[in-house]
Amino acid sequence: MTAGAMRTGTDGAGERRSLRERPGLVFACLAILLLLVGLVALSLGATGVPASRVFSILADMFVGQTGTGGGETLIVLQVRLPRLLLGMLVGAGLASSGALMQGLFRNPLADPGLVGVSAGAAVAAAATITLGDALLAPLMGPLPFGALPIGAFAGGLLTTLGLYLVATRGGRTSIATMLLAGVAFGALSGAVMGLFSYLSDDRQLRDLSFWSLGSLSGATWTKIIAILPLILPSIVAMPFLARGLNALALGEAEAFHLGVPVQRVKALAILIVAITVGASVAAAGMIGFVGIVVPHMLRLIAGPDHRMLLPASALLGAVLLVAADTVARTIAAPAELPIGILTATLGAPFFLWLLLRRQGGIAL
Repeated sequence: MTAGAMRTGTDGAGERRSLRERPGLVFACLAILLLLVGLVALSLGATGVPASRVFSILADMFVGQTGTGGGETLIVLQVRLPRLLLGMLVGAGLASSGALMQGLFRNPLADPGLVGVSAGAAVAAAATITLGDALLAPLMGPLPFGALPIGAFAGGLLTTLGLYLVATRGGRTSIATMLLAGVAFGALSGAVMGLFSYLSDDRQLRDLSFWSLGSLSGATWTKIIAILPLILPSIVAMPFLARGLNALALGEAEAFHLGVPVQRVKALAILIVAITVGASVAAAGMIGFVGIVVPHMLRLIAGPDHRMLLPASALLGAVLLVAADTVARTIAAPAELPIGILTATLGAPFFLWLLLRRQGGIAL
């Protein structure tokens, strides 16, 4: 190896060590990036709003002067700001849940969907869309707008509870059993989703397809108020599990001997992920790969310490989803791409790269 190559490798390793030793710098950079992406999201759209005008509208909002300003004020405060906040909540929830699940499974390829939340929410949402009009509407009248997110959230939580009970014997939860049960239920939910698609009419099929690909287009202040008490406390609670997750990286027996309540950490982690992902899927539909891509990117940059990884994943997840949503609603304006298409376009190649990196390349 040449001296230049050795110097470059040493410098790169030094930069990574420096970032790992300076978590404040990582958080500051991510916070600034989130502010910039949020400003772009509020400015761009079918009707452009200059950044200076956005600042003025937000300043008026904070002092309670929102009655003036015309159409730009309405666009920023009633359309784009709720969408921005929803994207931040959902992105932060999915990414931090991914970091939590990867620590729990001790596998950087783990995904929040492995605990069954996404599959259960998908089946419940499909049932609400397909069967709601046929079975419930004649008895109750037209279903309220909130029926879909409520059904999805309940389906995700109930499925996770069922898988947790299947994997728990004698007061101990087998992560491997829960993983296999989650994979099996995911396959079953795919078949059930196919059946509901077959039974749907054209309108129901469009609703089902759009929801399954994910979107922030239904963002409202009411929806944000509904999911905020579920997602935000969960994100705040995750770093309190960091010590246990760091110990679990050594193995369950080693973590137990270090004084970590292993079973309690498992139960709390699964519960927090179920609540966070269930609320996120209920609010925005199925958005994949955020929980895989974000934690692993940060792990490569800032190291595996969950004390920094969990909150940093929340910030970067918010940045990624807001940026993806901004591209989704502007790249084909006035039409809008489902955000799940963009996250899958980014996440699938990244996932394959992770697999190849773990295997050391492609065997030919």
